[in-house]
Amino acid sequence: MELRALYRRRRALFWSKVLPYLPYVLQSGVAVLLLILSIAFAAWYTAFLRDLPPDLPIRWIMLLLLGPLTVHAGFRTYLQPADILFLLPQESKMNSYLTPAFRNGLIYKVPGLVIILLLLWPLYQRSTGVFHPLWLMLLVLVLLKALSTYGAWQELRIASLRARTGYRLLRWCFLLLLVAAWIWQPAWKSALFMLLLSLNYVLLLRFPLKHKVPWEHLIALERSGAARAMLVLGWFVEVPADGQKVVRRRYLSAVGNRLPWNPAEAYRYLLIKTFTRSELLGIVVRLTLLGMVLTGWNDQSWLGAALYLLFVFLIGTQLASLRQTHQDSPAASYYPLPAGARKAAVLRLATGLLLGIAVLLWLPMIVLPGGDPALTFGSLAGGLLLAWGMHSTWAHKWREEDDE
Repeated sequence: MELRALYRRRRALFWSKVLPYLPYVLQSGVAVLLLILSIAFAAWYTAFLRDLPPDLPIRWIMLLLLGPLTVHAGFRTYLQPADILFLLPQESKMNSYLTPAFRNGLIYKVPGLVIILLLLWPLYQRSTGVFHPLWLMLLVLVLLKALSTYGAWQELRIASLRARTGYRLLRWCFLLLLVAAWIWQPAWKSALFMLLLSLNYVLLLRFPLKHKVPWEHLIALERSGAARAMLVLGWFVEVPADGQKVVRRRYLSAVGNRLPWNPAEAYRYLLIKTFTRSELLGIVVRLTLLGMVLTGWNDQSWLGAALYLLFVFLIGTQLASLRQTHQDSPAASYYPLPAGARKAAVLRLATGLLLGIAVLLWLPMIVLPGGDPALTFGSLAGGLLLAWGMHSTWAHKWREEDDE
């Protein structure tokens, strides 16, 4: 019970650091923006359901949206580096500490799955072929979610990094196959198939060598999870930026090497190297690819232009977090930086990236046929103006912060 109480105290401590920032997030206008987007999506989705294309691949859309949500699993253990020393003697009793983390990792992700399923349900009802009742569909997806969560929890304990990576790939393949079988096949066939494949998957999880408690791995994942939460808050308010995960990307190791070797470019060099190894790059790339797909899909209407501007804004909000990079780290103090070099480097990199991404997001609108030229080129002009307007906002805001 003492270990379980320790878990509850640490979770409360984490949220006590996060909750004070939420009023600032709401004051930034994100609540109004979400309300406007919800209303716009509801209007668009209603019109889309009314004029549904006859050849729409509804079941593939369901697999694309429900599959990753069913397979994805994550846990917050709130473990700290000192636990290797102080909690190690109680390793045999750590189940009472880790069980709530496993349970919360499942419970807190089910609502998102339910919401997406309810949104897709009107589409599913209009599809041809096998049809499952809503309650049965929800029950099966939750059970598959529980299986994926169990598999992810066992992966954390695997001693070998290569085996852990292989089992993660295996889990994604197995679970996506099970979701696809349930969407396309009758209930009794897919239930039998899922039962047999699930038993084999659970047996396969018994083979690799596992730690009782993977201390170092869990601590590293906890630091990464806490850093992601602070990264999201950093889009709206100044927060500490320590503990962000460093991703090794050898194919980008040469980026920034051609910068002039002088004090004025020192921080820009450090910033570029940090950005190419940070989780922020992955977030920006995923948002860019998603934005290209959605804007290209709706390039013949005003919705495409609205989505284009929305993704430019969202990615710009992400890039604004570069301001917090190395702000609390002594690493930046090792460089002989001229006055104002940090702010200038952040503005230059963030603005350049945002302008380039604005062009990338626009490319599907010009490549795919059938669009209105005035709307297409007007969207590009609006996106570039929005990017430059965000640059001006950053410059003004950061200048006021420096004055303070």
